[in-house]
Amino acid sequence: MLLVSSCSTQQDYKEVGAECVDLNSRQPDGTYRVVDEDLCDDSRYRGSRGAYGWYYGGVRSGARIRQGTTLRPSDVKITSGKGTVIQRGGFGGRSGSGSGS
Repeated sequence: MLLVSSCSTQQDYKEVGAECVDLNSRQPDGTYRVVDEDLCDDSRYRGSRGAYGWYYGGVRSGARIRQGTTLRPSDVKITSGKGTVIQRGGFGGRSGSGSGS
């Protein structure tokens, strides 16, 4: 007996926002300074030299963000502040830098 499974192409994933932040700007209150998202996409600014990363699910107030995480959530749709889709649910998606908070 052959079983065939089909997956829906239209999945309902939770949506989470993301902002690019200066990871070296963390204040005692836990806030980070929001920077242009191109800094999170540019490989020159990631890795050992990198000071920028995505901050997920936070609350933005002016040029700072808080109450989120630098750990990338899985199985969600992640959209940047400019509307760029970073991850489309599941575990795959566009790569980005991440650093624990």
